[in-house]
Amino acid sequence: MARRAKLVAQGVAIGLVALLFVLLAWSLATDEGGDLAAASARGERPLAPDFTLERLDEEGELTLSSLRGRSVVLNVWASWCLPCKEEAPFLEQVWRESKDDGLVVVGLDAKDFRRDARRFVERYGLTFPIVFDGPGDTLGGYGVTGFPETFVLDRQGRVLETFVGAVNSDEDRARLRAAVRRALET
Repeated sequence: MARRAKLVAQGVAIGLVALLFVLLAWSLATDEGGDLAAASARGERPLAPDFTLERLDEEGELTLSSLRGRSVVLNVWASWCLPCKEEAPFLEQVWRESKDDGLVVVGLDAKDFRRDARRFVERYGLTFPIVFDGPGDTLGGYGVTGFPETFVLDRQGRVLETFVGAVNSDEDRARLRAAVRRALET
């Protein structure tokens, strides 16, 4: 009898774990909150969630809403991300080419260590503003699913276009430059 009770208890435990897994999968599949990539792909222009984060490139903090009036390329990255390393020089180039026109490139380092992030910035000669979100608390609002992801914001802080994955191909680079032009025109 004890053996039978043990088997029933194990079956119930397995059933509960399976149920929790199904609920998690359903929650992830139906959660539309923070999915800026899907919204911008549908042609919507959602307002980018505001944040205030510690800067790594200089002392102090940066608040995203303080950049209203300027177009923004917000790049979410981490020092351990290989595609992030490949796209960093291109983002620096975009920054240098367009900063006088009112563009700000902001690097948002997340799920990382400060020391590693600072080494990354130094290694790739990044001169645009860099903010640090070690635990990744801001990622949920943006619907970030991996690294890197890049959001092009217009002067009102609305998402014009989202790039999931590295901006490394000629096609993606041309698309980013076109999105930057549109952002600067609005």
